[in-house]
Amino acid sequence: MLEVFGPDGLLAQNHPDYEYRPGQVVMAEAVARALSERRHLLVEAATGIGKTLAYLVPAIASGRRVIVSTGTKNLQEQLFFKDIPFLKSVLPRPFNSAYLKGRSNYLCLYRFDHAESRPILGGLEEVDHFDIVRKWSAETQTGDRAEIKSLPDDVSFWRHIDARSDICIGSKCARFDDCFITRARQNALDADIIIVNHHLFFADLALRGKEWGQVLPDYGAVVFDEAHQIEDIAAQYFGAAVSSFQVEDLIGDISRLPVPDVDILKELTQSSARVVRFADQFWLSLVAMSGETRGGGKDDGRMVLDRRTFISKSANGDVASGAGVHFIQLKGALDRLNANLDRIHERPVELDAIQRRADQLSFDLDFIVKGDDENFVYWGEQRGRGYILQATPIEASVLLEDALFSKIDSVILTSATLTSAGNFDFVRSRLGITQADEIIAESNFDYSKQGLVYLPPRMPDPRSTEFAEAAALEITKILRASSGRAFVLSTSYSQMRNLRRLVEPEIDFPILMQGEGTRSGLLETFKETTGAVLFATSSFWHGVDVRGEALSCVIIDKLPFSVPTDPVVAARQRMIDRNGRNSFMEYSVPAAIISLRQGIGRLLRSGSDRGVIAILDPRIRTKAYGQSFLASLSEYPITTKIEEVDRFFEECLTGLGCESAQR
Repeated sequence: MLEVFGPDGLLAQNHPDYEYRPGQVVMAEAVARALSERRHLLVEAATGIGKTLAYLVPAIASGRRVIVSTGTKNLQEQLFFKDIPFLKSVLPRPFNSAYLKGRSNYLCLYRFDHAESRPILGGLEEVDHFDIVRKWSAETQTGDRAEIKSLPDDVSFWRHIDARSDICIGSKCARFDDCFITRARQNALDADIIIVNHHLFFADLALRGKEWGQVLPDYGAVVFDEAHQIEDIAAQYFGAAVSSFQVEDLIGDISRLPVPDVDILKELTQSSARVVRFADQFWLSLVAMSGETRGGGKDDGRMVLDRRTFISKSANGDVASGAGVHFIQLKGALDRLNANLDRIHERPVELDAIQRRADQLSFDLDFIVKGDDENFVYWGEQRGRGYILQATPIEASVLLEDALFSKIDSVILTSATLTSAGNFDFVRSRLGITQADEIIAESNFDYSKQGLVYLPPRMPDPRSTEFAEAAALEITKILRASSGRAFVLSTSYSQMRNLRRLVEPEIDFPILMQGEGTRSGLLETFKETTGAVLFATSSFWHGVDVRGEALSCVIIDKLPFSVPTDPVVAARQRMIDRNGRNSFMEYSVPAAIISLRQGIGRLLRSGSDRGVIAILDPRIRTKAYGQSFLASLSEYPITTKIEEVDRFFEECLTGLGCESAQR
């Protein structure tokens, strides 16, 4: 690999930002070995080693079709539009590549052809947006909606014209040859390297063996970048879900079926109306129960579903609760609707897909409501104006071993944060990895000179009512020392808003906050605004790259333990405890350490970056488990003195270097 990555290699000769990174060579050699020997590999690749090239180069050299799956859209775009073109220009071996997103990102030409004669717009304000899509549809080569920069993310009509798998009519479609999904599949079939994201990969994996919905061709190896995310994403696709939006879309598509038989059309209309009525009652009963569970609060609105949700006890024995009665009515209405769909004699091409959706909806609803599989957790959640029910596997490890690790010869997992307490035990246990090589590719950053960790000496318990004001006071001091240029990362939306409210009157720096714009828009504004301070939550803890002085401080309010009331988290903890183990030390602490390391990783993104990490949670010093968190900060100097923070920034800003700030 030195001929590519070494001081006199191809990268040194061609890459404008080349610097020799020993960790990059170590990683590239390990990836090449895993691919050639058909083994699995775990790689913790520290920030700054150039991990994307370290796995792309051996993947290309392997001669196998390799899927590269990323956790974020930004990284997916970087790989395909920056790294891949560069490697095509310098590597002697020619190769083909493809870039795929989830099917709902693509326009369905068949649905779009029929859209103008159907009521799909959410209001007059969407007429102009639809006109933009119409003009674009005649020009685009990919059908990827991301090409339309002016199209809002939440435009309501897109779901009526997208190419998601459950509405696809496959080879029966009149536009099959022109279809953007058909083209995407062909591009993938011709490709050596296919760049996808985790959601698409696991959606495709869950559909393998079925006749519809699969997009990815067969492959010999997979590289998961940002692999710390895959447990939760995989669990989504190996479970079941039913939402109010699915019911609405199904009934809407049925209403647009061309049914010439007047009697059958009348029956369809009546049975559809029954489904709508009973579905509305069902969702409303769950929303009411969810509100009672939250006590009228405004948290995430998640509610565990169990037998008591749908069954009530009475003097005469068990009877259906209000939600249970509405479920029985809705299930009966769906069965009647399915029977009427079967009566259609002149079958339109869309009917098979619609019946498949109706059958799947009825099956999933039954599976969730009657949930009796102890390997799943059943839960509901209000999302905007809709409601969703889910059955999520508690342990994804067995499913991943069966569907992925035992089927694919080489699965390579990499991230800046795969270890906890210095080993891979946690990620191995969570993902079901029994046989795999392991390496930690060290960074060439000098953390002792580039960074400083500040732990305030006196802070109240983060669960107390006094914590927010004390945290705001510390944040104000730190921001004055750093001249803004900071992320303030919270573990909840309510805490984020509260800290912003308390800190804003005390500082003169520009304030940004998650939710007040798109994620990408906020990041661009942050980079372009001198002294900006961004208040944010979990989505800014990972996948965010701000280099240089614009980000010189990361302030973390609390240790990022998972919310204990989250149904999936709680179920995982209960399963561990039932097996006689300690879920807090075995699950909660390692998961929180990985999350903390992700947050910390936002700060130093290059060898010239400098900055301070502040962690306001006193438990990192006062609790026994805090030592495990401190171990993840061992490369940094640590101080409890705000004066040291002041000195660090003074010396960095005056160009004296940051070394003396460590004394």
